Amino acid sequence: MNHSKLFAIAFSAFLIEIGFFQFSSAQTAGDIIERMEEVMHGESSIAEMTMTIERPRYTRDVSMKAWSLGENYSLILLTAPARDQGTTYLKRQNEIWNYVPNIDRTINMPPSMMSQSWMGSDFTNDDLVRESSTVDDYEHRILQEEEYNGRNAWVLELIPKPDTPIVYGKVLIWVDKEHYIQLKVENYDQRDELANTIEFLDIGEMGGRVFPARMVMTPADKPDQRTIMNYQSIEFDVDLSESFFTQQNMRRVR
Repeated sequence: MNHSKLFAIAFSAFLIEIGFFQFSSAQTAGDIIERMEEVMHGESSIAEMTMTIERPRYTRDVSMKAWSLGENYSLILLTAPARDQGTTYLKRQNEIWNYVPNIDRTINMPPSMMSQSWMGSDFTNDDLVRESSTVDDYEHRILQEEEYNGRNAWVLELIPKPDTPIVYGKVLIWVDKEHYIQLKVENYDQRDELANTIEFLDIGEMGGRVFPARMVMTPADKPDQRTIMNYQSIEFDVDLSESFFTQQNMRRVR
């Protein structure tokens, strides 16, 4: 065999190897979503936030502290205003509970309440306690790549799987290609009409990673109102266990 044939065979093998490497290392939409969830939420977290509800005739602030462990456990404590102080929301596996200190009562929230407004804001109960899983409850695909707010981003389409408890018919997510943070979310109803938009802003160092400190939700049919979530602090991968997320602890956390 002459040298030219040997070179051709070796070069072909090299191309096949490179092609295989590129194929095997290519990220799917599901891979991107998993990495995004890891960056945005971590294995566990503790955060302090203030939610500002803006309406044409008034503005209302609600302060809170939130603990989370994976996708199955979360606990939210309202710290202000005074009339709501001590109210807690608990998600534990598939059950969601609300404790109201004024009447000293714990209420099991049925799935039918997940699409209702949370504390009069533009967020739903599901947005706060995340009953649905972005990773497991949707089919994912990459629509395109584009620049958004000066950052290179993937645009992902998420379609709910059949029989999942999700009110939206389609979700579009813009994910930063460098840091895997969310940049924007568009939620569409069952008629494929835009229901609301969430923008992630004030991106900088927080909790030891690049993170958006402000989240703004605007309903499509009410552009004169919005809800803003401002993070004062967040810690990721903290020492939390499942035993923290109990009905008994809903009354004790501070």
